[in-house]
Amino acid sequence: MATETDDGDDDRVYYVISDLHIGGDEQLEDVEFIDELRSFLERLERTDEDAELIINGDAFGLWEFTTVEGLEKFEVLAETYPELFEQFRATGENIPITLLPGNHDHELAAYDEYVDRFAQYNVDLVQDQSITRPVGDQAIHFEHGHQQDANNQIEDWGNPHATPLGYYYNTLVTSRAGQLSDRGRYNWLKDVQAVTPTERMPIWLFSKYFYREMNPVLRYSLVPFLLLFNISAVLAVLAGLHLAGIWSVPVTQTEAFLGQFGRAGTAAWFLLTLNVAVVGVLLLAGIPLYFIRRDIRKTVDRFGVFETELTVDPVGSYEDRAREVFADEPETTIFCFGHTHRPMLKEVDGGVLVNTGTWLKRLHRRDGIIGILPPVFYPSYQLAAVRIASESASEGRNETGTESASDSAGVAVEFERITKPSPATEELTRTERFFTVGREPTPDLPDRHVVEDPETEMVPAPETTTD
Repeated sequence: MATETDDGDDDRVYYVISDLHIGGDEQLEDVEFIDELRSFLERLERTDEDAELIINGDAFGLWEFTTVEGLEKFEVLAETYPELFEQFRATGENIPITLLPGNHDHELAAYDEYVDRFAQYNVDLVQDQSITRPVGDQAIHFEHGHQQDANNQIEDWGNPHATPLGYYYNTLVTSRAGQLSDRGRYNWLKDVQAVTPTERMPIWLFSKYFYREMNPVLRYSLVPFLLLFNISAVLAVLAGLHLAGIWSVPVTQTEAFLGQFGRAGTAAWFLLTLNVAVVGVLLLAGIPLYFIRRDIRKTVDRFGVFETELTVDPVGSYEDRAREVFADEPETTIFCFGHTHRPMLKEVDGGVLVNTGTWLKRLHRRDGIIGILPPVFYPSYQLAAVRIASESASEGRNETGTESASDSAGVAVEFERITKPSPATEELTRTERFFTVGREPTPDLPDRHVVEDPETEMVPAPETTTD
C-alpha cells in the first residue's frame, strides 16, 4: 500500500474519478464523454488550488483489447486518443495526477514499463492495490474495489496472466460486443459495459432485440397482443368456464356489448378471441412447464451449479472492508472506491464509504406497467468527480450554496456533477419513449457531507445510493 504522509499536503484538495473504461476492440473505441473529460482536465489545468487528481481504477479497458498484447495496448491508447493524453500532460504540469489500476486495467500493475510510459504524460502510475492520502487531521483510503469482488479479485497481484472470472466475461462477451455492434440496426451492443448487474444481460439483450432489431411490422403486430395479455389471461379463464357450462354470463355480456358497435365491435371481438385462444394455449402449456422448471431448479440448487453469483453485493463487502481499514488505521475516516458504477455515500462506523460511480452510460430498467412487454432500459449519464478536502480548504468553495464552517476541522466530501445531455432521445425508439412517458429516471448524486474529526461527535449521514 502506498501512503502519503507529508504534513504539507494535509490541506490538499483531492478530485477523484473512476471507471472511465476508455478503449477496447472496434466500437468500444468510441468514448462518448471524451469532450466532458477533457473539459474537466482543462479546469484542473487552470486551478490555483493545491489539488491532486486520483483516477481510482478502470481508467482504461485493457481487458477489452483482444488483438494486441502487453505494452502494445498503451501505444494503441496513445494513438487513438492523442488529444486526451496531451491534456493529461498539460494538467499534470499544474497538479499531480495519480493513477491506480482496476480490474479492467490490471495489466498496468503487471508491467513496470507502464510507469515510464505514463510518466511521459505527467501521470504517476502507482502499481499498488491501494493508497492513502492525508486530509486535515484525517486520512483517505483509495482502492478500486475489485479485490472485494470474488469474481474479479486478482489473487496474484501484478501477474500479467491473472484471469479471474470477470476477465473471461469481458474478453469473450464485452470485446465481442464491440466487434459486432455496428452490424445492428442501431449501434447499441457496445453499451454492454453499462449493463449492471450482469445478471440483467439476457433481459437487456431481449429488450434491445424487441425494440431495435425485430422487424417493425412484426413488432407492431405483437404490441397489441402483449398489451392485452393480462386481460386475455382473465378472459381465457372465463372462456373455459363458459365452454364447461359453469358460468357464461361474462362472455355473453361482453359479446352483446361489443355487438352494439357493428363492424368495429366484431373486429374487437375477433381480436380478443384470437388473444384468448393463444393465451389459453400458453396457460395450458405453462402448467406442466412450471412444475418441470421448479423441479429442474431444485436439482440445480442441490448441485450448487449457480451457487456463485456473477456480480458482487454492491455494498456489503465494501462495508466490511471499510470497517477493517478504519479499525487498523484510526486516522482513516474515508474509504473511497469505484468498481460497482453506483455513486454512493454512506456512513460506516464513524467514517464514510464513498463510491465515485462511473463515466459510462447508466441504464435504468423500467418494467411495463401493463401486459408483458419487455422492460425498457432508459439511458442517462451521471458524470461526476468526488471532491474531498478539509473544511478550511473548502471555505468559500462550496458549490451547493451552503456556507462552510470555517471553525470546523472536519473533511467535506461532495460530488461535483459534470453535465452531459441525456442520450434518450437519440437512443430510444418511439415505442420505448411512449412506454416510459412519466417514468423517466431522475438520477441524482449524493449530498455533500462533512466527516468530523474522530474526537468530535459525528452527525449521521443518510445512506444515498443511486441506481
